[in-house]
Amino acid sequence: MGLAAPERAPSPLEPQARKRLLRLNVLVGLAHLGQALLIVALAKPVSLPVDLTYMRGPPGAGRYGGPVLLFDLRIDLAVAAFLALAAIDHLAMASPWARAWYQANVARGVNPARWWEYSISASLMVVLIAMLAGVSSAVALVALFGVNAAMILFGLLMERVNLGRERVEWRPFLFGCVAGAVPWVAIGIQLAVSQAQTGRIPAFVFAIFFTLLLLFSSFAVNMWLQYRRIGPWRDPVFAERAYLWLSLLAKSALAWQVYAGALAGG
Repeated sequence: MGLAAPERAPSPLEPQARKRLLRLNVLVGLAHLGQALLIVALAKPVSLPVDLTYMRGPPGAGRYGGPVLLFDLRIDLAVAAFLALAAIDHLAMASPWARAWYQANVARGVNPARWWEYSISASLMVVLIAMLAGVSSAVALVALFGVNAAMILFGLLMERVNLGRERVEWRPFLFGCVAGAVPWVAIGIQLAVSQAQTGRIPAFVFAIFFTLLLLFSSFAVNMWLQYRRIGPWRDPVFAERAYLWLSLLAKSALAWQVYAGALAGG
C-alpha cells in the first residue's frame, strides 16, 4: 500500500512531435541567446549593492554595525546570465548528443534538464527582482535564492515520484507551492514597507513584481493541468511546449522591463 506502480514503458514520440520539439527548442534557445547578446550590447552598466550587517555586542543588545558593502552586482550582466543559461539548456536539448535522451524523457512526461536550468536561472531572477525592490542583504539574497531553488527541485521530484503511477502523488507539488510563495511574500513586504515610508518606488518595479509573479505562477498551473490530464495537457509534448513558451515569456518580460526601467542608456 502506498507503493508506486511499476513504471510503464512510454510510447515513443511521433516523428512529427520530435521535429516540432526540436524546432521549438532551437527557436527558444536562439531567442534567449539573441536577447542576452542584445542586453550586453545595449545596456548601460548598472550595479546594485550586496551588503551585510554584523553584531557589535551580545544578541538582543541592539548593537549592530554596517552595513558593510561586500560587492556590487552588475544587473545588466545578471540579466544576460539568466538568458544565457536558458539558451544553453534549450540548444543543448536540441543537439545531436542530448536530443534522444530529451525526447525519451518528454515521452515519459519528465524533463530533468528543465529543472536543473530553472533552479539556477529562475533563482537568479528572483534575486534580481528582490534587489530591484530594495533587498541588499547578502543573507536575505542567499536565502531567497535557496528557497526558490528548493521550489524548482520539488518540481523535479514531482516528475520523478509520479513516473508510472496511476494515482498522482501531489505532496511534492504542494510543498513546492509553499516554498515558491516565500520569495514573493518577502519581496512584497519589502515593497509595501518601502512604498509606505517613501512613496517613491518606481512604477517599473511594481510592474516587474506583478508580471513575474503571474508568470511564475503559470508554471505551477501548467504542471497542475498536466497531472490532472485536462484537455490537451494529456499529451506530454503539449505540456513541454507550454514550459518552453513560458520560459521564453517570463525571461523576456523580466529582461526588457529591467532594461526599460534601469538599463536603457540616456
